[in-house]
Amino acid sequence: MERRKIVLIGAGSAVFTQGLVTDFIVSKNMGRWEIALVDIDEKALQSITTLAKKMVESKNADIIISSSTNRRELLLGADVVVTTIAVGGRRAWENDVFIPRKYGVYQPVGDTTMPGGISRALRMIPTMLDIARDVKELCPDAYFFNYSNPMTAICTAIKREVGIPVIGLCHGVIHVEQYLAKFLGISSSEFKTFGVGLNHLTFLYDLRLKGKDAKPMLLEKLTKQKRLSTSPENSNVEQFREMGGSDSDTPFYGDNPFSWQFFEKYNVFPAVLDRHVVEFFPERFPEGHYYGKTLGKDAFSFEKVIEYGDQVYERMHEQAVDGSINESLFNRSEGEHEQLVDILNSLYSDDRKMYSINIPNQGAVPSLPYEAVLEMPAIASAKGFVPLFINDLPEIPNSLLQNRITVVNLTVEAALTGDFSMFVEALLLDGSVNTEEAATSLARELIEAHRVFLPQFGRNEIHST
Repeated sequence: MERRKIVLIGAGSAVFTQGLVTDFIVSKNMGRWEIALVDIDEKALQSITTLAKKMVESKNADIIISSSTNRRELLLGADVVVTTIAVGGRRAWENDVFIPRKYGVYQPVGDTTMPGGISRALRMIPTMLDIARDVKELCPDAYFFNYSNPMTAICTAIKREVGIPVIGLCHGVIHVEQYLAKFLGISSSEFKTFGVGLNHLTFLYDLRLKGKDAKPMLLEKLTKQKRLSTSPENSNVEQFREMGGSDSDTPFYGDNPFSWQFFEKYNVFPAVLDRHVVEFFPERFPEGHYYGKTLGKDAFSFEKVIEYGDQVYERMHEQAVDGSINESLFNRSEGEHEQLVDILNSLYSDDRKMYSINIPNQGAVPSLPYEAVLEMPAIASAKGFVPLFINDLPEIPNSLLQNRITVVNLTVEAALTGDFSMFVEALLLDGSVNTEEAATSLARELIEAHRVFLPQFGRNEIHST
């Protein structure tokens, strides 16, 4: 079998790259591959390249590891391209979240929507378009997968400006399926869903256990949990255990109260649980107030996420320098990478398995805009991805998504044109800030903080508006 090549752009994303290399090593049917690693951070690239080579050598796998800071050197002839970049890294991400706090806007994530996600899109989209143009020139027949956030805005911009197929992948939907199966105490293989939405806001409206409607079972278990938690002997039940609790804990509704309340009210379950979902409903959590806590601080601490990322980065360098390989690296872990090998097998072997992916709607969901990039189920076949036709999306999710798609379109327009007024309008329609004066001031401050990454925005325009 001819050796295939996968190019990973943003290979310094240590957890993703280590997980992907592990998946290629332990998978039985992948065949012969070259894994080409690209990152503009020379230190990170050197460390992850060294670590990947050690992993391959320790298992005597038939995998070639190559690397370069110049993606064009490796893209020629690629069969698969994967992007996991973050323009500006964690330091820029901190600005996305900390600057809006001055305006009473608190985010637990800040990579998809609200001011943090919109700001991130402005600097991510130009770089992602450059990558897409290189893919179109050097390997136009390659499968192009994007994991970078904000997923929806990036994929929308690539489709609009470059016109090549890009598939957005995220762990969110499968994670929530696993979460709900665990909530019911059943195997995740027995639990299936259909859902449509935007990345990090996908509404699972059909939930089934062995083919039967699972909603009554979920509501029954939810009611029982609530009754037990309010009884005197259980009055000290700790909420928000997912903020640091054990993975072995049975899911408790108090860990994600908004998602469960949404399910009770509208009969659909939002993915990906409260940490991401609340950011699409800023009007319900003014100044970050969230069930007695503050979003991004003592509820889903943003600072802890940044600290963990810095620790992972340093640990990657230490592992590269250390001569030994820890066997724990080869334990297949949950995370963004985990479906990619399965998807590639389904595409190349025509297994026709179904996955939740981000692609342009193009009529698959008639009630939503034709050109909108949606997160929806599709079959991975030898002819590519074939989306399912879904004409029964409930009214409430449909209405919520219409508004959010407009925010995405305004964000993409601002990123492509450097139109400051579009940035301000996106902030206002998003709902995090409710006056034009506040939105204008916040937009200016975010642009100045990221000026080095935003050449499309002229200085004169943002200060004259």
